[in-house]
Amino acid sequence: MKKIHLSPLAGMPLIEYLKQKGFEICFTQALASVAEPVAHHPDLLLCKLGIDDKAPVFHGDVSRLGPAYPADIPYNACCTGRYFIHNLKYTASELLAASKQAAQHRKKPLLCVSVPQGYTKCNIVCVDEESIITSDAGIEKACSSAGMSVLKIRPGQVLLPGYAYGFLGGTSGRIGDKIVFNGDLSAHPDFNVISAFIESRGLSCVYFKDYPLTDIGSIIVEPDSDGCSVTSDF
Repeated sequence: MKKIHLSPLAGMPLIEYLKQKGFEICFTQALASVAEPVAHHPDLLLCKLGIDDKAPVFHGDVSRLGPAYPADIPYNACCTGRYFIHNLKYTASELLAASKQAAQHRKKPLLCVSVPQGYTKCNIVCVDEESIITSDAGIEKACSSAGMSVLKIRPGQVLLPGYAYGFLGGTSGRIGDKIVFNGDLSAHPDFNVISAFIESRGLSCVYFKDYPLTDIGSIIVEPDSDGCSVTSDF
């Protein structure tokens, strides 16, 4: 059975949706070494090494995380399978090595893109191998220059209790041919362009009007594996 790594703070409609799709939900245990508002965010410790459901997930070392930037970002990269996007100055060497190994297994070159934003995955919706959505100008510039298709949206519009706002990437995850969002994407002022961008790639959006868009540290699918590491089964 495939697993979903998810914050226990995710909305119940999202949780029920994932259960109905047959996923085993692994709630992320609190990471004591990072700031409390993001302590349950799986994308601070886990990094999916590709875009499709079968792509492996890298599990980081909890002891390497710290409460202040940049000690909390060594694993917060976005890996589409073709592109590895992060502030490479702070990337954990073992994560980068694993990403390159996964790319070799798929017989595809991995192109590394360094961006100023250390909270990279937080600020990226991974659409496909070549396409992303972000509100960060630095990510947009670097990824566009690398040949990616980038949709730049307005910042904010996403809740993250404890901070002024969260990031759309942190509300999202790709599951099969759907990009799933934690909350009401239709309330985002850029909803029309976001949905059109995703649908133009042959994908569809799933979102829940019951509650506001809320950053939960991404929705991470892991293929069949033993155990949930620092997560707990549900």
